[in-house]
Amino acid sequence: MSYVPLLLFSQNLDKIKTLKTRVTGCPKTIDGDLKCIEVPTSFGFDTACKYYHSVRLMGRAASHIMLECALQTHPNITIIGEKVSAQKQTLKNVTDYMVDVICKRSELGYNYGVILIPEGLIDFIPEVQELIAELNEILANEVVDESGERKKKLAEQSLKLFDLLPEAIQEQLILEREPHGNVQVAKIETEKMLIQMLVLTRDSSWGSLISSGRCGLPTNFDATYCYALGYGAGVLLNSGKTGLISSVLTVMGACGELGCSSLMDVERRHGKFKFVIKQAMVELEGAPFKKFASLREVWALKNRYISPGPIQFTGPGSDALSHTLLLKLGDQ
Repeated sequence: MSYVPLLLFSQNLDKIKTLKTRVTGCPKTIDGDLKCIEVPTSFGFDTACKYYHSVRLMGRAASHIMLECALQTHPNITIIGEKVSAQKQTLKNVTDYMVDVICKRSELGYNYGVILIPEGLIDFIPEVQELIAELNEILANEVVDESGERKKKLAEQSLKLFDLLPEAIQEQLILEREPHGNVQVAKIETEKMLIQMLVLTRDSSWGSLISSGRCGLPTNFDATYCYALGYGAGVLLNSGKTGLISSVLTVMGACGELGCSSLMDVERRHGKFKFVIKQAMVELEGAPFKKFASLREVWALKNRYISPGPIQFTGPGSDALSHTLLLKLGDQ
């Protein structure tokens, strides 16, 4: 159960005085975008970051996995969505940067490289955000627009951008909607869009294993973390608490709880404002991003690749924490 239904469900149950049912939650999101002071990380994130080795990575609304994978593997190009948004970059700005790095590496004799792209890249680009917002409003009545006629209702600038996109991407923007009625950004094949915009040679290869991290056995950290969260949730239920989320405040195991309502925000869904859980974005002034930014140019032109290998359950590295968590806690 997601946290919005959890909160509403617990509130409704609480109104029925004869019921003893209590509801608690645990911080789960594999993207790592559920964070606050009481929740330094969500379970599943550690496992996902140690399992990825592809180009297009999970992260529709936040680039936490991108940042962690970059810190662990040192790719040549890593696109951090929050940075793109903060600098108000256009699609052309992003592709120009990628082409520039590719050309410079070619001059050095490196006709190869690794590029990491978040699955929700286009949702970070301001001009595309505006386009998606307009489409969400136009298509809010849930009627499938197979003819594509409704695109004519777009503002002039948004219509020009829409016409620049590959036809396959246009179809995904118009035809496929998520349960909330919004564009299914996660299903848009960002890497294929960039291939067409970059006009790369046939020697270039792209891959996508977005949800492969969900298939892996949990790391020692996630297994231990979940055990502590579950125990905390049990204590809350035994104490008669409801509508709370179990939390582990530090990696040393200090447990606590926080109310679901403290994580709430308001977003536009189906043409109406609705309560949702506010997503924690990558902090551009935070220690993890600053370390990445200080090394980005070196990684772009030189081969500094690191292969951390598969998840280890015993021996060296089996209990290693994610780089972003260590940097956030000030231990690296």
